[in-house]
Amino acid sequence: MNAPANASKLIKGATGDWEIVVGMEIHAQVSSHSKLFSGASTEFGGDPNSHVSLVDAAMPGMLPVINEECVKQAVRTGIGLKAQINHRSTFDRKNYFYPDLPQGYQISQYKSPIVGEGEVIVDVTASEQIVVGIERLHLEQDAGKSLHDQSPTDSFVDLNRSGVALMEIVSKPDIRSAEEARAYVTKLRTILRYLGTCDGNMEQGSLRADVNVSVRRPGEGLGTRCEIKNVNSIRFIGQAVDVEARRQIGILEDGGKIDQETRLFDPARGETRSMRSKEEAHDYRYFPDPDLLPLEFDQAFVDELARGLPELPDDKKARFMRDYGIASYDAGVLVMERASADFYEAVAKGRDAKAAANWVINELFGRLNKEGLDITSSPVSAAQLGAIVDLISEGVISGKIAKDLFEIVWTEGGDPRALVEARGMKQVTDTGAIEAAVDAIIAANPDKVAQAQAKPTMLGWFVGQVMKETGGKANPQSVNELLKRKLGI
Repeated sequence: MNAPANASKLIKGATGDWEIVVGMEIHAQVSSHSKLFSGASTEFGGDPNSHVSLVDAAMPGMLPVINEECVKQAVRTGIGLKAQINHRSTFDRKNYFYPDLPQGYQISQYKSPIVGEGEVIVDVTASEQIVVGIERLHLEQDAGKSLHDQSPTDSFVDLNRSGVALMEIVSKPDIRSAEEARAYVTKLRTILRYLGTCDGNMEQGSLRADVNVSVRRPGEGLGTRCEIKNVNSIRFIGQAVDVEARRQIGILEDGGKIDQETRLFDPARGETRSMRSKEEAHDYRYFPDPDLLPLEFDQAFVDELARGLPELPDDKKARFMRDYGIASYDAGVLVMERASADFYEAVAKGRDAKAAANWVINELFGRLNKEGLDITSSPVSAAQLGAIVDLISEGVISGKIAKDLFEIVWTEGGDPRALVEARGMKQVTDTGAIEAAVDAIIAANPDKVAQAQAKPTMLGWFVGQVMKETGGKANPQSVNELLKRKLGI
């Protein structure tokens, strides 16, 4: 039975509403020093064919040997996805010819994968959460890379990636919009990076998505899907879903039918185009790999790996909300990267945790995004930001002065306390000095006084003038109290 469609996610066509249905196959490169079945290096960026063993090049008589660390990484990932870990799995040969696949087949897992069903909890917006089911996770080897731009007459093959371990993580068709698709990949990438099982660097090809898109009338069964291959950025994933859904809706509304096929997304043109008709499993002639025994391990192996896992994003988010009293959305932003969460905890420890969250998210993350930096490259340390939060809570500086101080620390560095002393940045809390400024402004603006008494929202104008008069150093609370008393508001 189909779940009722979410009206806000429907696309309006010429003949009525349509629902997008998306499932994804994420290919995540396993973080390991050597390949799945050989000892060759997995390091990115080597000279062409410099990280290739005889096994990777499919030399006659070479036999694959399973890399235990890759198995452990797959199990760790399965635990992180709250998934069934299969104690027995098998490797199969997936047969197809391509120049960068030296063996003429890919070693993969077909009927018996290492990891079964799981789930990912995804925050789509501040107020919307969905659960995306995981169908399976299996291990397989990557192919090499064909290079067509090195010569006007010849194509070359780089086998550095050949045999690199991949985890193919297959979702259920639970995604209903481009926004949900982007949020799902973002969350999955976060989980993998926390676990240390994949670095998630999409620009280096460590994480690639095959996006299956179909459309249907609300309440109907699943439509014919098209697979968009090798989408390598989260932004492009969202664009590809939208573009392909609208293409399919146009065909169906014109009375046509969707052919099941593999397509490529062209971001420059904002379109998908046909690559080949979609293969079925029988086209690959899967059969068990005779060179590899079934992969078997016991529950003690799984339990030992589980004990070594870090606190995962969902658990960390729940703890931040419970222990620090911050909102769900803020906690979600803070735990997006493990380094960001650690930075926040260093700032929040022993301080006003909500104020710390505001400063980390709004000021620090905002500035980092603007400068194109990540948290590990922040010019402002957790200790420096913590000192700024302390100075505000102690009443030494105001929020406005704090922003000026943050700017100085960002550009010049230094100890915030010492900077406040050296540059005379302390806020004025002496009510006598503030009162003199208030009296002078009231005396100079009798017309504004009358307006403020008739319309109390005018008080903000007086506050602004007093702050200007005192160089932004007057304590805002004292200014407000004095003005209300003297204006009789």
